[in-house]
Amino acid sequence: MRKQILVGLILLLAIPVLADQIILKNGDKLTGTIVKSDGKELVLKTDYAGDVTVKFDAIQALTSTGDLHVTLGGKTAVGPVTTTGDNVVVATKAGEPVEAPKASVTLVRSPAEQAAYEKSLHPGFAEGWAGGLNLGFAVTRGNSETKNLAIGFNAVRTGFHDKLSLYTNSIYSTNDVTGATPHTTSNSIGGGARYDHDFSPRVFGFVTGDFFHNSLQFLDLRSSFGGGIGLHAIKNPTTSLDLLGGINYTHESYSGVPQVPPLTGFYSYTKSYAAAVAGDTFTHKLGKSTDVMQSFFFYPDLNNTSDYRWTLNAGTVTKLNKWLGWQNSFGDVYVSDGLRPVGTKANDLQISTGINVSFTH
Repeated sequence: MRKQILVGLILLLAIPVLADQIILKNGDKLTGTIVKSDGKELVLKTDYAGDVTVKFDAIQALTSTGDLHVTLGGKTAVGPVTTTGDNVVVATKAGEPVEAPKASVTLVRSPAEQAAYEKSLHPGFAEGWAGGLNLGFAVTRGNSETKNLAIGFNAVRTGFHDKLSLYTNSIYSTNDVTGATPHTTSNSIGGGARYDHDFSPRVFGFVTGDFFHNSLQFLDLRSSFGGGIGLHAIKNPTTSLDLLGGINYTHESYSGVPQVPPLTGFYSYTKSYAAAVAGDTFTHKLGKSTDVMQSFFFYPDLNNTSDYRWTLNAGTVTKLNKWLGWQNSFGDVYVSDGLRPVGTKANDLQISTGINVSFTH
């Protein structure tokens, strides 16, 4: 019986020894498991308070019972970590211990954090996605009888040196007033993708593919493919601004276009042209819950620079909770006289509001 009690006491006393320990300069002592550090703050997982974050320069001493991946003085060492005076010592399994000033520590990762980091360097195609679905719907009855449906979807997969963006949006509305001929007042569908690859921290290359249908402009399909060079003018956690320039090839097909009086009937045609591309994309986090987005692209026809088109998209998403938000969007597509059927208007303006369902993977 005495032997069992003695073994129990030894095990009980050994529990703190099996935990990592941090002593702060004010004398406070914390025990738990060191998770990570960026050289400015250190995260310690504790049993009594969850993850605790402390300033790294407030640490007087630390001891880890298990291996840590430590980057210090430009080198990375793996092993249990202790401190001696103002230095950090990593007891590597092969070779002499690595010792350097605490101020030279730039990264600390637990084995689990290191494994997650290494996996993030080579994510699968299904990983790293974030985006949302926008939905707006309105119905009126009585003196007016209308239906309006707006759907939008966007998804972005961000890697360390590249980014893939997908988008689609659609607006459909009808006027069904009793006694009048029901007619469609809006029917447009757009979609596309853009892939960016960084050549340096500031410069990147991009390729795009965009598709657009607008029945009221008699446009069956506009297919547009392009590419070029971009500049990360602003890139930080709250704001990004990319400036882009390049070339573009566009193919368009129209059908059911009314003849201009005195001619009667309808006709169809196709056209293709090369254009330059200049534009920007902008995002900004406004406070904790609202994101602002804007993009503008200008496409002048290289054969006739007086003919051009441009697209402008802007919007906001305000989060209501982790996955649900409220979105507002504004879009305008302008096509000059020489690039659209006679009798159709140059501008197609779209404004919508509704819910946003966001996702991350």
